[in-house]
Amino acid sequence: MSAPTATGRCVCGAVSYDLQGDLRGILVCHCVECRRYHGTSGAYTSVTREGLTLRDPEGLLRWFPGPQSETGGERGFCSRCGSSLLWREPGSATYSVAAGTLEGPTGLRIMQHIWYSQRADWEPEDHLPRVPRGT
Repeated sequence: MSAPTATGRCVCGAVSYDLQGDLRGILVCHCVECRRYHGTSGAYTSVTREGLTLRDPEGLLRWFPGPQSETGGERGFCSRCGSSLLWREPGSATYSVAAGTLEGPTGLRIMQHIWYSQRADWEPEDHLPRVPRGT
């Protein structure tokens, strides 16, 4: 196996991961669910499902189905420290990976805002493309 494209982990380090292959630029999600989950908008890159290697020796990764999720998406988090790590949509070929959990410089940049119609009024404005709902 070749060297990972990126690595990341939760706050306590119990759950970590390697990513292989191309990573998408970062989408900033302003949906109410992400804002409540993260305390602000969520920032995610993505990788193919085959490109994620999870290291979770204690089995601490848990999946939470969003009760209000229009997409049926689930959020993956460390059950020890609570760190938000992943988001997955049923039937999708990718995982969304919380950008803040990536280690070191990544070279990734924000490419777009999604669910912008649900943006909090206190969030900063920028010049990047905006989509009222998901992509």
